[in-house]
Amino acid sequence: NMPVPRNMPYVGESAFAHKAGVHASAVMKRSDTYEHIDPSLVGNRRKITVSDLSGKSNIVYKLREMGIEVDERSPEVLKLVEKIKELEKEGYHFEAAEASFELLCKRHFGLVRNYFDLDAYRVLIAKRSTDELPVSEATVRLSVGGVKEHTASLGNGPVNALDRALRKALEEFYPNLKEVQLIDYKVRIVNESEGTSAKVRVLIESTDGKRKWGTVGVSENIIEASWIALTDSIVYKLMKDEEEIG
Repeated sequence: NMPVPRNMPYVGESAFAHKAGVHASAVMKRSDTYEHIDPSLVGNRRKITVSDLSGKSNIVYKLREMGIEVDERSPEVLKLVEKIKELEKEGYHFEAAEASFELLCKRHFGLVRNYFDLDAYRVLIAKRSTDELPVSEATVRLSVGGVKEHTASLGNGPVNALDRALRKALEEFYPNLKEVQLIDYKVRIVNESEGTSAKVRVLIESTDGKRKWGTVGVSENIIEASWIALTDSIVYKLMKDEEEIG
């Protein structure tokens, strides 16, 4: 029951990973040009990652993995490649957030339905002289299919409070969200030369007991970056459950 290191030869998650566009293109044509054996022989699988080094081949490979068949020369594919590269320049990092990447691609092709509409959110943090720890409270106003919800929740921190308030608003409509747990939360500075006004990248890992997925958000405001990653995590869960039923 020990987790396998990502970089372990043969069986690690990254043992058959390809990042540069030329690698993905070659592997799609003839896998033995870059792979020493067939990954399935050791219970592994090929992984094509997406980053600022990616080319069209990486994107087309990932789209086909998602079941989206496209022409590599399609203008929509070129637009998607440019959009991804722009987001990477802004600080997005899709290698560790494949759920956000899948949502980005499916939204680009109009394949993700609108599960809810945000009206507003607010996060308050207060600490009195008598308090040992600050108190965090979040309020969320949104609508689901025209039905308005206004919820508030306390949390151990601002992100936990926001997560609880969001779930409280949505679980009545989507009870399967009760299965979702946040298992990892990471914050990285994107442009460290800006000091405390720098952009931050928030990476969230979630699970529903059957699968794990990663989402990402980037903003100068850590709460907004967290909100982007949180909502992507929830939308991804709802989308995947619908796909399984459909």
